[in-house]
Amino acid sequence: MIAPDLDAIEALARATRDALPAPFAGLAAEVRLVVEDWPSDDVLDEMEIEDAYDLTGLYEGVPLPDRSVEHPEPPSTVTLFRRPILDEWAGRGDVTLEELVAHVTIHEFAHHFGWSDEEIARIDRWWE
Repeated sequence: MIAPDLDAIEALARATRDALPAPFAGLAAEVRLVVEDWPSDDVLDEMEIEDAYDLTGLYEGVPLPDRSVEHPEPPSTVTLFRRPILDEWAGRGDVTLEELVAHVTIHEFAHHFGWSDEEIARIDRWWE
């Protein structure tokens, strides 16, 4: 069996983004979606994460509620990390890859929408 490549993970993430209900779909459309194998050492150091397997996704940008028309922001980016996602998927055994990619994607987009840590934690608790 061959592990899904970057393009396959990206297709799953894009399908998740495309399926978001209004008004989230429109707000998510402007976000750049990227899939990489691993987070960079700089990202891990900045986030004080020792094990690259512990980071499945990352939101980079200014959340919508914090934006200002007076100071336009560059487009935000959601990055998913393929190898940590595949490792979690293999280790769990209770979810499909599609479900896990959808969960990580929605978690990262929640940061873009400006959801609080408590609201995002609710998503994560529901997921577990």
